Amino acid sequence: MPHNIKRYRFILFTMFVALLLAIYLHLTSGAFTMTTLEVFKTLLRIDSTDNFDLVIFDFRLPRIVTAVIVGMGLALAGVVLQGITKNGLADPGILGINAGASCTVVIFMYFFQIQLVNVEIHSIFKIIVIPIFGFVGGVVAAAIILAFSYKNSRMDMQKLILTGIAINTGFGALTLFWSLKMNADDYQAAAIWMNGTIYNSNWYFVVAMLPWVVLLSIFVYRKCHLLDYFQLEEDSIISLGIALEKEKIFLLLASVGLVSACVSVSGSIGFIGLMAPHIARQLVGISHRAVMPVSMLIGAILLVFADYIAKNVFAPAELSVGIVVSIIGIPYFLYLLVKAKG
Repeated sequence: MPHNIKRYRFILFTMFVALLLAIYLHLTSGAFTMTTLEVFKTLLRIDSTDNFDLVIFDFRLPRIVTAVIVGMGLALAGVVLQGITKNGLADPGILGINAGASCTVVIFMYFFQIQLVNVEIHSIFKIIVIPIFGFVGGVVAAAIILAFSYKNSRMDMQKLILTGIAINTGFGALTLFWSLKMNADDYQAAAIWMNGTIYNSNWYFVVAMLPWVVLLSIFVYRKCHLLDYFQLEEDSIISLGIALEKEKIFLLLASVGLVSACVSVSGSIGFIGLMAPHIARQLVGISHRAVMPVSMLIGAILLVFADYIAKNVFAPAELSVGIVVSIIGIPYFLYLLVKAKG
């Protein structure tokens, strides 16, 4: 835990308030205008109407909850990957895990003819199993990365990053190939989904990914002390009796599971896993027990605010939330590159 507990609790409280503010803005804005009083009456079931119920419970709340869960999942995966690789520029998108998960989901969409931006009730079972297909793609990407990044029974972090970039490109090309084989309607839906979008979210999507994110978050948090040890020299870690390579693989698979569950619902959204851990470390230091909760809150805030911007800037048209996050994330990534070079 951080040395200054009061500061840590204040930061957590501030992040929580910022998240509530983002949720409030998202709930009260959109093509169907609602006042704050009308929103609260609808949520508390006081003089609610069918129109208000439809807007809040069928459209806005599932979208917000999805943004919160996806933001937290991607941020936590970023913390794990940066801890394993000891590289502050590691991100699920940059390492190719997003691309692997996206590729198998697109193949699933092709063979089962499901449109993740226009899901009907008869597709509920397909929605539930989509994270499994995403996990398979993420694991394949991770396995290829690991196969090429081991040197003398040790994981070479430089090779890990370079292989990840190559895998990202390869799976991106494969995803494009399968999407081009779709009919026009399915291709349009797949293209929107691949850019990162949550405007189509519903409660079935939430149910599909929530168990993955909750269980894997608990597992990763229980292992957070290992990420602190991983910052030491490898010989020092082994001397402490830690099965270094085995623990790295377990944590890597957990991060793959987190990313796959999120990608299966939201498409490929980059940079959340890059930005959130960096901001968290600047606020609370390097202890992963403190970094993880703050990073998850920051990830949720970033994605809810990004979706709020995507929904309202060009209303009634909408941007993909992945594009909005990229507009924010690319300058931040360049800033980190310049900082690392300096």
